[in-house]
Amino acid sequence: MNVTIIQQDIILSDPAANRRKLEAMLDGLKTDLVVLPEMFSTGFCTVDHHGMIVFDDGQTPSWMQQMASLHQFAIAGSLAWKVTDTEHYNRFFFVHPDKTISYYDKRHLFTYGHEETYFSAGEERVIVRFKGFRLLLQTCYDIRFPVFSRNKGDYDAILYVANFPALRIEAWRTLIRARAIENQCYVIAVNRVGSDQVTNYNGCSAIIDAYGKAMVECGNEESIVSLDIDIQKLNVFRKRFPVGNDADKFEIINNVTS
Repeated sequence: MNVTIIQQDIILSDPAANRRKLEAMLDGLKTDLVVLPEMFSTGFCTVDHHGMIVFDDGQTPSWMQQMASLHQFAIAGSLAWKVTDTEHYNRFFFVHPDKTISYYDKRHLFTYGHEETYFSAGEERVIVRFKGFRLLLQTCYDIRFPVFSRNKGDYDAILYVANFPALRIEAWRTLIRARAIENQCYVIAVNRVGSDQVTNYNGCSAIIDAYGKAMVECGNEESIVSLDIDIQKLNVFRKRFPVGNDADKFEIINNVTS
């Protein structure tokens, strides 16, 4: 499966402008799956001049469907999503080429950045099947909680979308490798670049193999990178070195496969 990661500088509070920018980046792209950063249409927990949270304008999921259908690839990324006036989520949308939508609501809210003030925590761990891969959907701060993402033999790759700040970028680079090694899976980790109202971002998006090696790693500028990942090679490695057989037993709540 060919995977494309887009390390984006997000235009704050302007979903329409971000969609236009991404359309130009997607034009002519030949791939199976495109992964965008966390809250790619607005920026992370962005507030307006009244101090109110800026949500997606409600049009981005249908735009993702249009892009997926037009280019015949899947497209994934999270949005500041308003379900009702009182129900809000950091929702990770995965849109298939046939326009089918799967989604995961971020479980671990970043209380240090007051994310819980604006959003509710999701309750379910979500795995999406696509092109022979089982993909676990995870968002930014989730990466610090390995029990929730523990591989029970039920997925082959983790998609992490993030707004991980430059100040803690070494934690990001370490943790994406750790999650790949301990779960014997690919990690497709997409961070943003640029700045928002409170901090700076320097990317370091990467695709990591099950050995913890970066197959590709972006720098600190906007980037579009494509790479093939191989399910057969992964399965051979897991069979030859079956670490999961020796893992501790525990229960992970509410697993959902779509």
